[in-house]
Amino acid sequence: MIEKLTLALYWVKNSLIKLYNFLDLPNKLEIRTALISFNPRSRMILSGVAILFVISSSLLFWRLNHSIVVTVAIPGGSLTEGVIGSPRFINPLLAISDTDRDLVMLIYSGLMRVGTDGKLIPDLAESYSVSKDGLVYRFKLKDKIYWHDGQTITADDVVFTIKRATDPQIKSPKRADWDGVEVKKINPREIEFVLKRPYSYFLENTTMGILPEHLWSKVAVESFSLNKLNVEPVGSGPFQFNSTKKDSLGVIQTYNLTAFADFALGEPHLKAVDIHSYSNTDELLADYSLGKIDSFGAISPEKAKSFNQNKIVKIPLPRIFGIFFNQNQNRVFTSKEVRQALDLATDKKAIVTKVLAGYGEVADNAIPPSSFGFTLEGSDAVYDPTAAKALLAKAGWKPGTNGVLQKKISISKKETRLETLSFSIFTSDVPELKAVAEMIRDQWSKIGAKVEVRIFEASDLNENFIRPRKYDALLFGEIVGRHPDPFPFWHSSQRLDPGLNIAQYTSLTADKLLEEAREAVDEKTQLTKYRLFQKEVAKDQPAVFLYSPYYLYLLSNDIKGAKFPAITNPAERFTSIYKWYTNTDRIWRFFASNKNIIKK
Repeated sequence: MIEKLTLALYWVKNSLIKLYNFLDLPNKLEIRTALISFNPRSRMILSGVAILFVISSSLLFWRLNHSIVVTVAIPGGSLTEGVIGSPRFINPLLAISDTDRDLVMLIYSGLMRVGTDGKLIPDLAESYSVSKDGLVYRFKLKDKIYWHDGQTITADDVVFTIKRATDPQIKSPKRADWDGVEVKKINPREIEFVLKRPYSYFLENTTMGILPEHLWSKVAVESFSLNKLNVEPVGSGPFQFNSTKKDSLGVIQTYNLTAFADFALGEPHLKAVDIHSYSNTDELLADYSLGKIDSFGAISPEKAKSFNQNKIVKIPLPRIFGIFFNQNQNRVFTSKEVRQALDLATDKKAIVTKVLAGYGEVADNAIPPSSFGFTLEGSDAVYDPTAAKALLAKAGWKPGTNGVLQKKISISKKETRLETLSFSIFTSDVPELKAVAEMIRDQWSKIGAKVEVRIFEASDLNENFIRPRKYDALLFGEIVGRHPDPFPFWHSSQRLDPGLNIAQYTSLTADKLLEEAREAVDEKTQLTKYRLFQKEVAKDQPAVFLYSPYYLYLLSNDIKGAKFPAITNPAERFTSIYKWYTNTDRIWRFFASNKNIIKK
């Protein structure tokens, strides 16, 4: 930078001398002779004019300089982050823990990457195209892109990675994303994917990290999960593996990563990232208080209240929590008036305030507020327990001797039975969910419902109640996604295990809208289908939607340039880490790279 500035000043000086000579202006001797010939009064006037000229020129130069000088991010600084748990599989095909995924995001690159606005941008890819029928996706790789070991990235790496992802022996969590997708190499820089049917969310799959074929092709499939490359990875992402520190038992405690100069989207500003692993939150917080780490994520709302709020970053999560009614298990929920009344009797804002400490958003429909396609149209979410009581009374529900609402139900012309507004809420043994369930129980009891809260360990709840659909009402969370696909959660074909339609919702209209949204190749059509789908869900009220939480991330104030879209998993907080910086400089605009200029 200094060399460029010196050369520029030298060029300006020579140019001014040449211009002076070209205009045949007086030399030094001629100027000195002229000044001597002036009388004292004239010299004083001339001196005043000269002083004014110097002052005005200086001001003009200062303003000109100020207008062309920009602040830029420059290399330097580092991030030291604490995480819970040691990594096992720093491999995009095998990563299962949050720590695994964090390091995968830092070390690997996919064809596409999530941008700071939440939209997908090319990463290893230079460009891509989609056929009119939505079945063929063709990608062209950037020229001169490299692995951390210096080898060139080619189409062979992409094809190899997808084939390994779909190999049943690998048992990759990503396998379902690529089943039925044909991948083929067109030339060293082009790859083609062929789908069996249009799938509008396919591009999201291409954010998966790509593996280096020249290293992994030497690894037998049966030992894929045991190879050293899973803990000493070679990728093409913004940071590369440098070293580890282990404890006395050989357990890795720290990963040191350094900036990769040839990263496809440009060399990161931060020079290093250190990831410190802890066995529990207490140990992590102890080291934070000692200044050994300067950032960490997944803070509980309760703990977040005790930290400097200027350091807490609230990142939207495309997740939605609600109480899903099982009409097949408890017939009281077959009454639409009951479902609507329970929604009216739910103080969602109080739940967000008290249980989440304000770190979340009220949810009123099947798509979270931070997700593509969200709309409030058709949702009349208000907290009105008086209206809830009136609605139930109009439907024939009356208080019994114990205050619980009852209703006579006709079984035949001569026979009736007495139905009680009583049911159980099932949820997992998570402090947040337990607190929410108890709040809702108290709110619903005020309109005459008898509610029992049943708490289970997560695996027990899943295996013995969710999978066989043996629950009255289920307090649960759904990870819908940034660009959501509600199909698995709401299509009638997904009512039974392993489907995720836990409300066992059935609607021919909703089914058709979900199918059409999945196959739509343009966002405008998808938005229309999602809007109509949410209106249908709001009309049928198969669940009481409660809230969408924030991911809470404590980040040092020294880190600048960090922008966060809605994230589908915690690791995506690092998706734009190559833009983060700590150090800045001020230089003339024409010396600055546009991507390094800090916009105010």
